[in-house]
Amino acid sequence: MAKTPGRSDLPAAPNPASPQDIRNVVLVGPGGAGKTALFEALVATRVPGQRTGTTEHVRTTTLTAASFESGAVTLNLFDTPGYPDFVGDLRAGLRAADAAVFVISGADDVDRPVSLLWRECAAVGMPRAVVVTHLDQPRADFAATVEMCRRTFGDARATHWPTLSDGEVTGVVGLLTGETSEEHEDARSALIESVIEESEDATLLDRYLEGETIDTESLLTDLRAAIAQGTFFPIVPVAPLTGAGIEELLGMVERAFPDPTVHPLPTVTSPAGGTISGVACDPDQPLVAEVVRTTTDPYVGRLSLVRVFSGTLRVDETVHVSGHLGDFVGHDVAGHPAHDDDERVGPLASPFVDGHRPRGTAIAGDLALVSKLTRAETSDTLSSPERPAVVAPWLLPEPQLPVAIRAATKSDEDKLAGALQRIVAEDVTVRLDHSAETEQVVLWTMGQAHVDDLIAQLSDRYGVTVTAEPYRTALRETFVRKCSVQGRHVKQSGGHGQYAVCSIEIEPLPRGAGFEFVDKVVGGAVPRQFIPSVEKGARLQLEKGLLTGHPVVDVRVTLTDGKAHSVDSSDVAFQTAAALALKEAANESTMALLEPIDRVDITIADEYLGAVMSDLRGRRGQVLGTEPADEMGPEGGWTVVHAEVPQSELSRYPIDLRSVSHGTGSFVREPVRHDLLPADKVRDLLKA
Repeated sequence: MAKTPGRSDLPAAPNPASPQDIRNVVLVGPGGAGKTALFEALVATRVPGQRTGTTEHVRTTTLTAASFESGAVTLNLFDTPGYPDFVGDLRAGLRAADAAVFVISGADDVDRPVSLLWRECAAVGMPRAVVVTHLDQPRADFAATVEMCRRTFGDARATHWPTLSDGEVTGVVGLLTGETSEEHEDARSALIESVIEESEDATLLDRYLEGETIDTESLLTDLRAAIAQGTFFPIVPVAPLTGAGIEELLGMVERAFPDPTVHPLPTVTSPAGGTISGVACDPDQPLVAEVVRTTTDPYVGRLSLVRVFSGTLRVDETVHVSGHLGDFVGHDVAGHPAHDDDERVGPLASPFVDGHRPRGTAIAGDLALVSKLTRAETSDTLSSPERPAVVAPWLLPEPQLPVAIRAATKSDEDKLAGALQRIVAEDVTVRLDHSAETEQVVLWTMGQAHVDDLIAQLSDRYGVTVTAEPYRTALRETFVRKCSVQGRHVKQSGGHGQYAVCSIEIEPLPRGAGFEFVDKVVGGAVPRQFIPSVEKGARLQLEKGLLTGHPVVDVRVTLTDGKAHSVDSSDVAFQTAAALALKEAANESTMALLEPIDRVDITIADEYLGAVMSDLRGRRGQVLGTEPADEMGPEGGWTVVHAEVPQSELSRYPIDLRSVSHGTGSFVREPVRHDLLPADKVRDLLKA
């Protein structure tokens, strides 16, 4: 978002008079398809003096927004990352927008992740269009791409056709409005038939089949209505670097894409979960807005990108800030504690790529950058203090790739906690864990590119240098056979000495049973006041571990006998004796290591099912069963694999699953138990 405090060469911020004058459009698609080049070309066409890029090969990792006037409307345009690791910024762009432009390469196939994203947009009724780029590449074929889009997306038709000269796209021809030739006739006829099928005029199809010529203006009216309703999806060829197709796409956005009053609003409730009625895209209604992204600007400090759904956001007004992300995901989210606060709105600005322009208000349907909104984090709701509200946040996949980080120096260590707190508050796809058992700071992320970006942010934005280290799983120790031992703690060094002897039996318990302590002392061999001391000493030593320093679980300790001294016995002495007894019993023949096992549910396209099952076997996984993935749609073709896999084998699984499934697989997991670590793994660990 904004990176400078402002630019004098930019025109004034747009000031739409009503929601009907606004268009919110997001560019989505795979990495390398040319979204950023298209974004720059669209902006440069409407903003005098704004230069376009010189290459299409730019990898975007963050959401970029630009608000500018386009014809008679204000266009809020979003460029999103195509790489799956940055899904948080993609979802933020989708939440802020009312229509999506899918940018695909005419030289490549439409991959599964893009088709899944298309279905997600369809599920929420978001109108869509398709832009085809890279038509100057040797393997590009626009006609073949159109057919591929029809197979993948449904009722998608080319509304324009590219004109090529020496392999370069020099222009586009409108199939309804341009001077078409014989080579366009089939595509033109197919487009007209699709538009007529979408028309609300039931007699139009019969008239067309009887040979009547339908006037172009009627066809355009029906075409624009179908696009706005999300029932027809235009395909437009565009060459961002030469500008071919840019005006045609902008004209479609201005005249055919829906305004914010058409797009359904997200679910809105009270902070307690009660129903709130009457929320509408109307500047005169009570305020309901959402923070879709948060960043820290080096010049102006904290910046919140806010989408206004209802009412009007004004500078210096007090708003209610509600954050209840944990209620929607089912668990507490680090950096996003539940809160309800009142806060005064800071300066507002209109975003523009690498700058921003001050403004006084933002009406329903619009978006704005808000400075210094200190109590609001990403996904929080801003509302009227008289009617506090909570917008149901967009749900994201859980981060599944762990990376352990360590501060490079003492100075870095002092700054690391604050920097991590800001990062997890801004990026809802990051989870932070402080593992007391492994003594590691762990970031849970979406993938390796996400990891690299977070480490770069720590360095560039906060001046903190960290190094990544192998992620360690939290093991457990346990006894595998019954044994009897004695612990003696006898010391005499002048004055009161220390004397305690305890005989104990140790035996394994079933998995998950925990710790049991049994007192079988007879005859007062151990005075009653010291029996709790034996239990306490045993518990403390088991928590510290015996073989490798990992906690000991699933064991019963029975105190059978002991000795005490009338003067030298004490609570501490019997604690120490119990610990010594356990240490005496611990060796490789009596003990084993346990590793954590996770239940894993993998959703995968059927064509990659065999590869995923084979990969699970290589991870010592146990497949529990499979079932159709009903949540992926009634057409089938997807399977959920249920398995149990050692946690240590999943540390790189998000990366490996993406490779095995060609980017289509996803998974969730939860810990279920600890199981015996194989002997070869134990030997390797003991050697280390």
